[in-house]
Amino acid sequence: MNTLRSDFQKGQTLLDYFYYWEKQQPKKVYLRQPQGDRYLDFTWRAVGKQARTLATYLNSLGLPPKSNIGLLSKNCAHWIIADLAILLSGHVSVPFYPTLTANQLRQVLDHSDCSVLFVGKLDKWDEMKTGVPYSLHCIAFPAESLSGGQPDPDHAQWADILARFEPMTDNPQPHSDDLFTIVYTSGTIGNPKGVKMPYKAMISAIDATKPLMHVDVPEPRFFSYLPLCHIAERNMVEALSLITGGTVYFVESMATFARNLATARPTHFLGVPRIWLKFQQNILAKLPQPQLDRLLKLPLVSGLVKRSLRVALGLNNARLILTGAAPTPVPLIRWFRQLGIHIQEAYGMTENLGVVSLMPPDTIRDGTVGKLYEGIQVKFDPITGELMTRSDWSMRGYFREPDMTAAALDSEGWLHTGDVGSLDEEGFLTIMGRVKEIYKTTKGEYVAPALIETGFSENSFVDQICVAVQQLPQPIALIVLSETGQKAEKDEVSQSLEETLNTLNPSLHTYQRVKKAVIVKEPWTVDNDMMTPSLKIRRKIIESRYQPKLQPWLEREETVIWEG
Repeated sequence: MNTLRSDFQKGQTLLDYFYYWEKQQPKKVYLRQPQGDRYLDFTWRAVGKQARTLATYLNSLGLPPKSNIGLLSKNCAHWIIADLAILLSGHVSVPFYPTLTANQLRQVLDHSDCSVLFVGKLDKWDEMKTGVPYSLHCIAFPAESLSGGQPDPDHAQWADILARFEPMTDNPQPHSDDLFTIVYTSGTIGNPKGVKMPYKAMISAIDATKPLMHVDVPEPRFFSYLPLCHIAERNMVEALSLITGGTVYFVESMATFARNLATARPTHFLGVPRIWLKFQQNILAKLPQPQLDRLLKLPLVSGLVKRSLRVALGLNNARLILTGAAPTPVPLIRWFRQLGIHIQEAYGMTENLGVVSLMPPDTIRDGTVGKLYEGIQVKFDPITGELMTRSDWSMRGYFREPDMTAAALDSEGWLHTGDVGSLDEEGFLTIMGRVKEIYKTTKGEYVAPALIETGFSENSFVDQICVAVQQLPQPIALIVLSETGQKAEKDEVSQSLEETLNTLNPSLHTYQRVKKAVIVKEPWTVDNDMMTPSLKIRRKIIESRYQPKLQPWLEREETVIWEG
């Protein structure tokens, strides 16, 4: 049984936690990498040996102290090993999204001043490679992390490095003011920005959140599938696993997601809204809502049904279940609560390490994002309602962007989040949308699309939605159908969406009411640039894509329109 040591003191860095578990439980499995029906396991000792050897190699390159080292890979065991190697070598970890195009990759590589780049598990390396400067020194992950692929022969090889160099034996202690990482945002609007985070910010955030993170659960297990370069996954998986000494299970591919999750049975799990919607749709495809409702009303059967569904998802052992990165519809959270899956809403942003608020497990206020963590202050702009936060874990600034830094972080340390919010008398925080995503209709009224979009959350035919407002007299809902919707008859889908509009619109102001629901043909994905790598819609790109059609759609007679 493995529980967090009660004598861990405040002020520990992630490296301090790593040193402890590496020594305390060297033979315990830390990382589990799926390979078909089997797992490649890495003990704490093995992780330490590889990371320390790579750190020796990085130090042999003669780089300036505290150089920026890039990390480009999908989630896998070697991602965490490489990240630890960068920290052990005294350099700065700069991870990138593995879904970047060649041009996007070139932009962040040039901007970040990376001296070295780790290259790992990627779907389209041949296409991305053209975005890497020829002079940049690259280190290839080993073949066992690449799902059947081969490392680029032009790169320094992981296995060769392990064979030629000895692992460092000392335990470096970074200064609290040193940079721990530069985290590039997903670029919902404009180019990604490099958020600078010093060690002391991470230390403060760990100390503030640890009491609420179930760090003392026996045999902690984590499931890694969201991009590790995103602050939420890095906190929930890498940081928490290092703090607790737990085991990390990785997803092999999205095709094996369900099987990998069922094997992992995590004690801690983070799901973005899109994942929760997929879970719900998969359950309802096998157990339609009317049948599920009947079973849940039977006293002796209800408990068995709930447990079997939790087991089928792989969440039967979960002690902490979070949702974040984007608003999760309240009806969806309540639907899972009926199954005994209690999802806690979390709120934050990269610039404050994702640590602002968390829904208390025993005092739930649906429609809010919970209560503030201890140690964070908030206030609101009296005109726009913009939320500002101040804490010991705010960013140091944006890398090489002094003007952007000055606009986001004022002289008194207040971080301007760009989100519109409010705090009620009991301390619950509500987020109403982005300041830049509250648009004026041609009638002169302001509309927050995100709030309207939640009104479609109970319609199982809807997978993705974007409410378009700009340059229109009334909002239009652009909709991508779910798998259930794609299989249903068109008349059934149209009728269902009309019923949703008839239910939603009376609850809205006249100028907010959705005039048309348009079912678009093309799904919005990361590949077609209509979603960020963290699975949030790129609203401006979507609206631009359909802009020429919006007014003609608005003028048509039918309420539900099928594109093409």
